[in-house]
Amino acid sequence: MKPKVAFFLPVRNGSERVINKNYKTFAGVEGGLLKLKLLQLFDVVNLDEIILSTNCEKCIEIAESLSNSDKRLKIVRRPEYLCQSYTDLQDLIKYVPTITNAEHILWGHVTTPFADHNDYNLAIDTYLKQLVYGFDSLISVQKLQNYIYNYKFELINNPTILPWPRTQDLDCCYELNHAMFITRRETYLKSSNRCGVNPYLFSMGKINSIDIDTMEDFYIAEMLYGVSRSKSG
Repeated sequence: MKPKVAFFLPVRNGSERVINKNYKTFAGVEGGLLKLKLLQLFDVVNLDEIILSTNCEKCIEIAESLSNSDKRLKIVRRPEYLCQSYTDLQDLIKYVPTITNAEHILWGHVTTPFADHNDYNLAIDTYLKQLVYGFDSLISVQKLQNYIYNYKFELINNPTILPWPRTQDLDCCYELNHAMFITRRETYLKSSNRCGVNPYLFSMGKINSIDIDTMEDFYIAEMLYGVSRSKSG
């Protein structure tokens, strides 16, 4: 039997660095990042459940306007104590398995507008296959192979004795891009974590790894999205 996979999409009210970030019009899309992400998720064939976890009335309104498009969408009002800027992430992680009984949970964000259905379908397929090889989770990353220094100006990824090695000779590093975390529900329950102790690193490209955290990020993503849409159109 095919394992049940749920997508957990946390969207709280009160973004501080980008006001109304989750539903602010994005590249001409009314309903913003939330609407864009839900439409992307509706095209993910490997999902059994799409859970919008929010305390934002505007986000609920946007989701409800799309609810007839996909019966997998489940809108869950999140308790206010789990929606504050000071909320401990661990408390939110512990909450997730109380609202789904899916065997596997994919945690993603609306702030990654270029992570689309192709990325999610591939990541879920990859995760399920890698479980057989001893991996217990999957996290999405962006591969970095450049000069990376610590605060002492020490090149921390240089396996050579050269002060300026070729970039292709540097050790690869991996930056978490926040696009997705996949693991068993059991991991949430037993370890209070959204990934296991042996995660598979799912590498994504630079554009698909964009995560909107600041107003500068928002403007750059808007421009790139507008360009990509005009090319595809």
